[in-house]
Amino acid sequence: MLPARYRMTRSTEFGNTVSRGVRAVQPDLVVHALRSDERSEPGPRIGLVVSKAVGTAVQRHRVSRRLRHVARSLVDELDPADRVVIRALPSSRHAISARLEQELRTALRRVRPKSEAAL
Repeated sequence: MLPARYRMTRSTEFGNTVSRGVRAVQPDLVVHALRSDERSEPGPRIGLVVSKAVGTAVQRHRVSRRLRHVARSLVDELDPADRVVIRALPSSRHAISARLEQELRTALRRVRPKSEAAL
């Protein structure tokens, strides 16, 4: 489970990250990432978007649980100023956790600034 201090809860945070952030598309996910200038919230913030297009309520909750679990394993690798929104695509309901983790890691590598990727 993703600890509460790392969860994105405000719609303004979601909106800023999606509109101003860098996007990376994967087969089952779309990841929006933004390096925030605000230091009000400690640690990286991660938000999930799992729409009704993904499936029934049971399927959406299953995808959400898997994504929260995968995101928890990546929190230590993110900068405290990072803001990440993970949007599940309809095909994510058939994906296993290992595949979701691989896609999330690939997407995060793509959206990192070039200077940081070289490190």
